[in-house]
Amino acid sequence: MGRIIDGKAISAALYDQMRQEVEQLERQYGRRPGLTVIIVGCDPASQVYVRNKEINARKVGLVSEVIRMPEETTQDELLAVIARLNADPAVDGILVQLPVPKQIDKNAVIAAVAPDKDVDGFFGMKSGFTPKHGYVAPCTPRACIHLIKTTGETIEGKHALVVGRGELVGKPVATLLLNENATVTIAHSRTRNLGEIARTADIVIAAVGRPKIITGEMVKPGAILIDVGINRGADGKLCGDIDFASAEPVADWITPVPGGVGPMTIAMLIRNTLDCYLNHVKKP
Repeated sequence: MGRIIDGKAISAALYDQMRQEVEQLERQYGRRPGLTVIIVGCDPASQVYVRNKEINARKVGLVSEVIRMPEETTQDELLAVIARLNADPAVDGILVQLPVPKQIDKNAVIAAVAPDKDVDGFFGMKSGFTPKHGYVAPCTPRACIHLIKTTGETIEGKHALVVGRGELVGKPVATLLLNENATVTIAHSRTRNLGEIARTADIVIAAVGRPKIITGEMVKPGAILIDVGINRGADGKLCGDIDFASAEPVADWITPVPGGVGPMTIAMLIRNTLDCYLNHVKKP
């Protein structure tokens, strides 16, 4: 019977820990870490995400600002705001909420954020998250690794299967697993014999966006299952990429959907901001 990896409880403990850290950092360095989120337009889902980020940033004591720009904002106007924030020493992290309106080139926006303030981890992906670069990893992949480590199981030497090859989760989480000395296989929607491969994996991270693509009969007994998927099932209820009902009895550890990876993603955004802050205040 699999034990639940409770993302809500783990993130709550992390927020408490980070709040204490922020208080100590302010005493030590004379200022609190600063996070600025930019949102362009009025996409409803984006508004909810940004509000949650704002609430949790303030919960741990960050100096948090949200810049809301109208739908008709031009690319040059947005880039000018990013340039101002890049130059502001009180801002440690900059996040531009995606998607942006069609008149703005997303890649130009991502490239405009200073690498040392990129709390989304886009620059980190290019560097392979090697420590010497000092860039942070994307929030959801970092959340996956953190959740695995809370089980007390080691990642080193394990066979980890990543189901999904996306730029935002699949590829970066595979790199992070390699950095932890796992043996990594990447599968995707066109992989043949997915069940056969999955049954050899000690760790499965499912991030392909297909409801219940991983079933219990595809799980190695004792595996750790991390479900990044958020889908709407035929019954209208939220479900993951892993069939929880059939997989949970086989696995040792499993994340639920909702309540697993999701709550941890914003916690990792805050963690990334603290790490960027530490890079700034410790610079010679």
